[in-house]
Amino acid sequence: MKAGLIYSQLERNHTYPLMGSLPVYKMRASTPPACHLVRSGRNPDERIYTGGLPVSEKERSPNSMSASSPANGYPLDPAVGSSDCRITRTEPSDYSHQPVMLTEVLSILDQIPSGYFLDATLGGAGHSKALLELRDDLHLVGIDQDQEAHIAARKALMNLDGRFDLVHERFDRIDEILDGLNVDTISGALFDLGVSSYQLDTPARGFSFRTEGPLDMRMNSATGISAKDLVNNASYRDLSRILKQYGDERHSKRIARAIIEARPLATTSQLAEVVIDAMPAASRKSPGHPARRTFQAIRIAVNNEIEILESALNKTIDRLMPDGRCVIISYHSGEDRIVKRTLRTAAGLKNTVPKHLPLPEVGGSVRLLDRGGKTPSENELMQNPRATSARLRWFEKVRN
Repeated sequence: MKAGLIYSQLERNHTYPLMGSLPVYKMRASTPPACHLVRSGRNPDERIYTGGLPVSEKERSPNSMSASSPANGYPLDPAVGSSDCRITRTEPSDYSHQPVMLTEVLSILDQIPSGYFLDATLGGAGHSKALLELRDDLHLVGIDQDQEAHIAARKALMNLDGRFDLVHERFDRIDEILDGLNVDTISGALFDLGVSSYQLDTPARGFSFRTEGPLDMRMNSATGISAKDLVNNASYRDLSRILKQYGDERHSKRIARAIIEARPLATTSQLAEVVIDAMPAASRKSPGHPARRTFQAIRIAVNNEIEILESALNKTIDRLMPDGRCVIISYHSGEDRIVKRTLRTAAGLKNTVPKHLPLPEVGGSVRLLDRGGKTPSENELMQNPRATSARLRWFEKVRN
């Protein structure tokens, strides 16, 4: 199927609600039944609608969302591959996730050479499935550390004639994974960062401040420290640093002190209540849930999301073949800063250059073809409000 046909089909699938002159993502519902917003995309607990990544309270406008769906179980029995990477081989579970900026991702990756395509954050395989259907000369290597994502991805890809290898691992082990599959170079790659709708909508995973569940927040629930471990054992200094660095929380010290005084904490609702009580009265009236930044920061710290990102991007750059392309979708300013800095260094751009000036001719291993990045269209935001904080950056490997 040609790319143009798929893109036109995607556009025809957009519907426009007859609810007045304003688009849905700019409207505020008076009661939950009056306006239902689609629950999909990454980082959906951030119920904020901006034109790009959330940076400060001044740039935000509010919109609230109702409670999430009931929990699902985790029927999984992973096997171990020859490269010490765990490879799922079980029946799929119910896992829903609407791919963010799918049209833009396909338009970029449709130009990559034939070969192996790496999806470093596989999730439900929405992006990868569409790309494999568009390009029958690509073979997918899908990586995700969430066991349940593998069940959903295998179900989504089951009709693609085995043109995929799914590996249960963290994406900073790209070299070990590709070596274990005897893959030297890749023709393209995708990083869709953050947390998925399914993870937030499953209370037993402990990601959401809007539902009662255990304090967990691990992408891989079988390894590492949980949010409960971090919250109950971290020092005041470490807690306040995590909240400030990973959540841009201006009341980080007050919240860290309140958490320590309220220990032990075991559930998401307990942590959310502590955060709300610790916030100044004026801040509790600000748009958005008072605990949203705290939960984001703890999740990032539990999963080492920022620390492993730069390493994974550099390994991907090394593995890309000439003219290969990589797309990265980030959802908050901390992620985007890492992505931007890593790509500028790889492109040989060590000095800041104003956007209105041409790029200097400096040697580098990649070419940045869209310096400012892309944000979702208004059509997509009406269909998928959870995509509002997304920013897409991409690059192309240059020939030596």
